[in-house]
Amino acid sequence: MIVKLLKYGLLLSIAILFSRVVQAQLERPKNLRFFDEKKVHFGFTLGINTMGYNLNTDLSKNDSLVSVETNRQSGFNIGIVSSWHITRKFSLRFLPTLAFGQRNLDYLFQGENDNSLETKQVESTYLQFPLNFKYRSERLNNFAAYVVGGANYSLDLASQFDTDNKVPVSEQVIRLKRHNVMYEFGVGFDFFLEYFKFSPEIKVSQGINGVLIQDNTLWSDPIEKLTPRMVSISLHFEG
Repeated sequence: MIVKLLKYGLLLSIAILFSRVVQAQLERPKNLRFFDEKKVHFGFTLGINTMGYNLNTDLSKNDSLVSVETNRQSGFNIGIVSSWHITRKFSLRFLPTLAFGQRNLDYLFQGENDNSLETKQVESTYLQFPLNFKYRSERLNNFAAYVVGGANYSLDLASQFDTDNKVPVSEQVIRLKRHNVMYEFGVGFDFFLEYFKFSPEIKVSQGINGVLIQDNTLWSDPIEKLTPRMVSISLHFEG
């Protein structure tokens, strides 16, 4: 329910801000004329995300297992923006962010009469520390486009890495490492409004290292490597 409300709120905000942006583009005078002359800017970011995994599996370890698939779920993120303008077009951004999300791992087993589906929920609360380079186009009145890329260190606060899985199979969990490094890239647009800069952005983050803790359970045995993947749509506000 909270995620749905956030989605609708973000869509409404985008619609309102977009109408304001269109109006701003029709005005000849530039907003925030001296924005680029200031070396450091701060702000905040809000967004939604979908989290998933890239899976490498070996189904031969269980004769009855047909497939293992990731079912993406929606989440949201909130954070702080700090930008250092190296040049007028090139800047370095640090965006400490708290991201909430969930992935479902669907295990399809072959039975005597019919197949059965077992789902293991994996919740994550990431404390992220992305460091991105941003390259912006030439400013056209109150508008500019940009690309970003960089690395992201994440700490999974919801990881059950220390959980004892010596329990009945139905109660066992997917244990993940707490630390993860991701590379990321994305595109966005800068809209210079009257009092602040508004930047919608879409970004893809891909894990470099595997995060699965192999503890010889029914759920972990078929998975050789599990790497996180996240797509996020964010709204940045900088003053």
